[in-house]
This record gives sequence, structure tokens and C-alpha cells, in this order.
Amino acid sequence: PAPVPRAGRREWTGLAVLALPTLLISMDVTVLYLAVPQLSADLAPSSSQLLWILDVYGFLVAGFLIAMGVLGDRIGRRRLLLAGAAAFGAASLIAAWSTSAEVLIANRALLGIAGATLMPSTLALIRNMFQDPRQRTAAIAVWMSSFTVGMTLGPLVGGALLEHFWWGSVFLLGVPPMVLLLVVGPMLLPEYRDPDPGRLDLSSVALSVAAMISLVYGVKELAKDGVAPVPVLVLAAGLVLGYVFVRRQRRLTDPLLDLRLFSDRAFSASLLTLTLSLFAMSGLFFFLSQYMQLVLGLSPFEAGLWTLPQTAAMIVAAAVTPALVKRSRPAYVMGGGLVVAAVGFLMFTLLDGSDDLVLMAAGTVVFAAGISPMSILGVDMIVGAAPPERAGAASALSETNQEFGMAIGVAVLGSVGTAVYRAQLTDALPAGVPGAVAETARDTLGGALGAASALPEGTGSALVAAARAAFVDGLHVNAVIGAVLVVLAAVLVVWLLRDVEPVDPESAEAAAAEVAAGAAVAGGSPESGDGASPSPSPSPDSTPTAGRSDVRV
Repeated sequence: PAPVPRAGRREWTGLAVLALPTLLISMDVTVLYLAVPQLSADLAPSSSQLLWILDVYGFLVAGFLIAMGVLGDRIGRRRLLLAGAAAFGAASLIAAWSTSAEVLIANRALLGIAGATLMPSTLALIRNMFQDPRQRTAAIAVWMSSFTVGMTLGPLVGGALLEHFWWGSVFLLGVPPMVLLLVVGPMLLPEYRDPDPGRLDLSSVALSVAAMISLVYGVKELAKDGVAPVPVLVLAAGLVLGYVFVRRQRRLTDPLLDLRLFSDRAFSASLLTLTLSLFAMSGLFFFLSQYMQLVLGLSPFEAGLWTLPQTAAMIVAAAVTPALVKRSRPAYVMGGGLVVAAVGFLMFTLLDGSDDLVLMAAGTVVFAAGISPMSILGVDMIVGAAPPERAGAASALSETNQEFGMAIGVAVLGSVGTAVYRAQLTDALPAGVPGAVAETARDTLGGALGAASALPEGTGSALVAAARAAFVDGLHVNAVIGAVLVVLAAVLVVWLLRDVEPVDPESAEAAAAEVAAGAAVAGGSPESGDGASPSPSPSPDSTPTAGRSDVRV
């Protein structure tokens, strides 16, 4: 049997092109928040409209990921990527010169739908371009690094633009990368699609979009405003729609989402442990961002600068991880990294609200270095476990899982930390604070700082000190919970994935020979094994995937 083909110069150059939309989307997550003051002064949106301007992008990205991932499998991943790039660039131009809040909301919605085409397309193309397992791990490490760099550059570049230009300039960041992608993408990126996708079930598409938007909206609203009737009802509706969606996929001959993927241990275990890790990370970093600005008094730009060490640690870890899995089992590399991440979490329990930026930065470096192997190898196992023709759907599941895990983390751990803050501040309120001011202070730390400015100097200073101390207590509780969760994730990943062998070229070729021999014996339909990336075995109610191959143009 032929060995697994290895990527060459064209594929690695194409990876650099695929990093562009990843970098851009991660920047777009954070950059708009800095423009809110200027935007509000210019467009005068209502409080509800401002929330939709900020949130509608994320809602629609999460809602359309699965639908767009499956669409890319059907019509071609490069075609969908380029169409999404064109739509993203056009919507960015229109958004930059929006004349009303309603127009900006509409364009942010279009940006969200276009963004949902980019992420699963890039990851699915990486799955097809880099078939050698070791090369694929390295490629995903580069892809993850571009996402991390974008998250860091967002506030830095956005802050620099807003110092010299109007608020719409932050949207123009998306135009040059999209133009470059449209120009060089057709030359460097090959086309892949499922040669036999079956009939597209539009009802399943509608159910997946409605379920995900409802779930993410409900979770985020509960995180922001606490328990309220509307978010609870929307969240319940999302759960019901998700249940109906899953039941429908089980009955369809050509399901939108092949649920057999979940029978693969590498796929399911990676999804589970990656979600747990992101859950812990997002809840803590939700508090750390406020700690830097509201407790230590940094500006958004200065806070962004202090995230650079964390970014550097993730880039270094991404470069080292592919070499580690050549000699050690992936489960041990991921589990060991998560234990290191737990140490980083525990370092945050030493923060006391004084001049401890160096300690905080050291904690983020240790945490980032530890969490990176889980992020890289988890995504690698998720996309590697899917057959090549289903890579778009698997990539979309990975992205959706990460979106939802982070939203849940902010909601749950944010609520826990806020409860600790309120309880501690209630016990430590200084004398002389009026009842209405005390209620505002107990709501959020930002509210406490604003309310303190209207009090006499001595009372206001005492309230600020008490509120910041209570907030630090909430941060400590979240840090301990996060450490426990990542240790649990480490135990699970070692237990569930301990049989996955180290990846090297020789083992990859041997695996290809075994699969080919199994196909010959079983008439072209080998059974799934316990390896790192087996194909799901056929089930009676769906079309078998064995024997299919990619269409590569």
C-alpha cells in the first residue's frame, strides 16, 4: 500500500493563507469593545441596540457553524471559504460607514454568518491538506497560534487605530486579509468536497441554527443579567430544539450531522476534555480582564500589552507540542500540560490587589503553556477521527463546542465569582454608605467604583477598597475551581486516551497499511479500532462512508 502522502511547499504556503481568516476572526471578537464610547456618541444607540451590536456577531457565528461546516463538505471547502471571505470583506466595508444603529446591527449579523463559513472551512482544509498525522499536528499548532495572536492583537491594534481614526476604522482591519485571501486562495488552496453527500435536509439545518442560537443567547444573557424569565425560556427552547435535532439525525438516511462520530473514543474524549478545559479557562479569564482594569487600574491598551507574555508562551508551546508527541503518547502530553495549567491557576490565588502584575503575568504564562497541548492535540484528534469527507462537519463541531464551552464557563463561573463578591462586600461595607449606593456596589465592581465617586472622599475610598478586596476573593474561588477542573480533565484525558500511540511517520504508514488490508479482507468496509483516528463504522440507518474518497481538484 502507498504511504500516507506528505505535504509539500504548496501546502505549507497555503497554511499561511488559511491563518489569515483565523487571525482576523479572533481579532474581531475583542476589537469592537474599545470602539463603544465613540460608536455610542456617533450613532446614539439605545442600551438594547448596543448590546445587539456587541453580541449578534457571536450569536450567529455559533449558530451557523454546524450548518456551514456541512455546507462546505457538500459544495467544496475552498469555494465556501472564498465566498465567506468576500461576504466578510463587503460587510466590513459597509459596517465601517454605518449611519444608524440598525444598519450596524444588520452588518454585524452578516459578519457573523460570514465568519461561520471561515473557521470550519480553514480547519477542514488543514485536515485534507495535511494527511500525515505528524504534519497535521504541526499545522493545527500553527492554526491555533494564529488564533491566539489575533486575540492579543485585537485590543492593541484597535486601540492604536482609535487614537487616530474614527470608530469605523476597526472594521476596516478585515478588508485587506480578505482581499489577499481572495487573490491567492484559488492558486494555493486545493478544493475538497464529499463526492456523495446525499440529500440536504433543510429542516435539520433550521433546527441546528435555531438550537445553537437559542442556547448561546440564553447562556450569555444569564451570565450578564442573572436568572430572568426570558433567558431561561430561550435556553429551555434551545435544549428542546437540540433534542429534536438529534432525534431527527438518528432517523435520516443522510443526516446533516453524522452522530456515529461520537462513537469514536478519540473524538468524544477530546470534545469532553477540551470543553472542560475551556470552561475553566473562560470563567477565570473573565475575572482576570476585570482585575487588570478595575483593580489594578490599567487601560485596555495596557491590559492588552500584559497579555503578550501569555501569547508568547502559547506560541512556544505550539512549536514544542508536535515534537513531544513523536515520543510520548498524546494523552500523557495533554495530561501533563493540564497539570502545569493547574499550577498556573493556583498562582492566581496569591494575587492580592496590590502591585502584582508580574505575578499575574507569570501565572498566565504557566497556564498558557500548560493548556496549549490540550488545545492543539484535542482539535487534532477531533478532526483526525472524522473521515476526510466529513472533515467540515467535525471541524464545525469542534468550533461550536469551544464557543459553547466558553459561554457556559463565563456564565457558571462568572456567577460563582459574582456571588462570592456580593457576599464578601455585604459583610465589609463601610459605615455611611446609603442603601441605594450599597445595592449598586453589590451588583458589580464597576458599579461600586462608579458609586464611590459620588460619596465623600473617606467613605468612597473605603468602599473602593472593600469592593476590590471582595472581587479578589471571588477571583481566588474561581482560580481554585479552575485548578480542580483542569486536574479532572487531565485524569479523564489520560484514562480515556491512554491507548492512543505516539505519532510518527512510520506508525502513520503502518496504520495506512492496516486500514488498506482490512478493507481488502472486509470487502472495502473495515471496522473501527481504538487508534487515534479510526473511521466510524457503518450503521443500518445511514449511508456507509467506507470506500469514499476526497474529490481533490
